[in-house]
Amino acid sequence: MESSWRDDFEALDAQVYGHPLAYLDSAATTQMPRPVVERLSAYYAHEHANVHRGVHYLSERATDALEAARAHVASCLHAGDPCEVIFTSGATDSLNMAARGLAQLLEPGSAVVVSDLEHHSDYVPWQSVCEERGARFVLWRSRDGRLDLGELARLLDAHPVRVVAVTQVSNVTGTVLDLHAVAKLAHEHGALVVADGAQGILHEGVDVTAVGVDLYAFSAHKMFGPTGTGVLWGRRDVLERMEPARFGGGMVDEVGDEATSWASLPLRLEAGTPNISGIIGLDAALGYLERADVAAMRAHERRLLAYLLGRLEELPGLRVLGHPERRSALVSFELAGLSAFDVAFLLDKRGVAVRSGHHCAQPALRSLGVETCVRASLAPYNDTADVDALVDGLLQLSRLAR
Repeated sequence: MESSWRDDFEALDAQVYGHPLAYLDSAATTQMPRPVVERLSAYYAHEHANVHRGVHYLSERATDALEAARAHVASCLHAGDPCEVIFTSGATDSLNMAARGLAQLLEPGSAVVVSDLEHHSDYVPWQSVCEERGARFVLWRSRDGRLDLGELARLLDAHPVRVVAVTQVSNVTGTVLDLHAVAKLAHEHGALVVADGAQGILHEGVDVTAVGVDLYAFSAHKMFGPTGTGVLWGRRDVLERMEPARFGGGMVDEVGDEATSWASLPLRLEAGTPNISGIIGLDAALGYLERADVAAMRAHERRLLAYLLGRLEELPGLRVLGHPERRSALVSFELAGLSAFDVAFLLDKRGVAVRSGHHCAQPALRSLGVETCVRASLAPYNDTADVDALVDGLLQLSRLAR
């Protein structure tokens, strides 16, 4: 399975210790295609200025580019109003903004339900605001990487839940959650749904109107864009209930001696100068995906994932972590006799880039009975040669461990 998109990503031409690079760490950060890099260069060369503050040519040009990006994001999410798109520094920032902005909904005795498959960014902020507000932090526990909707219904019946915070795709098991079913259950019990789309946005996509979530967060650098840029999409009525988490330029209406009033959406939640180049890079990444045929990309990924899982079954002493009903784009595993760090370190010497550690998801790993693991994650630019390089390396390491 060759990738027809690989040539667009110059970083993949690298040689690592005499081996072709097999980049299998896209769940951490995807590489950027040439059109995105070129768009960033053009912005810095010809359009660089601050936005929303000047009437001169460059400022207006930069502002137009940023607002065009906002409208493009809204369209790709199938959102009705570009003002529902809030630019942030990444999914972590977006999820912290969601937790802080909705904290006033929590009172002593109320609850937030969070799955144990969450990245720390969608776990710790809710844990923190629950502690501050005297609310209950309730875990929706997984089994072997699966989340049972019946268990969620039981938790919603048992507690006065205000918010359900869930990942669209687990960054440890690749579990794909049915956001529509979660939102339906939560709304029947009067709870809001905050979805972490960091791993889902590229590999699964989302129609926020159809799935019915209330807030959805993602990062540009997980979908061919630059780092330092993210989005918090929210239903307008929910965003207007959120208290700003940061204060400063751009987000105020009038500052007085005694009180300050906020600007209208989206600016009221966007304090300070945004990451203008990063937002323009996100816009370019969305354009690249549309031109490259995102449906074909996802079909390629699914075939490659099946090939990866099949090849891993050949390896003695290797245990795949989690067996979700539906998996997306990544596999985590442990290799008997070797630490996760050693596996990743030694694979790197063969040109294979994977991730080791707890993946900022310690509760998820504990639910699987481990503290650390190795993760191989796919993107449309990967092909069977990358998978074969990984498996060949693991075979060598398995022999070494024995």
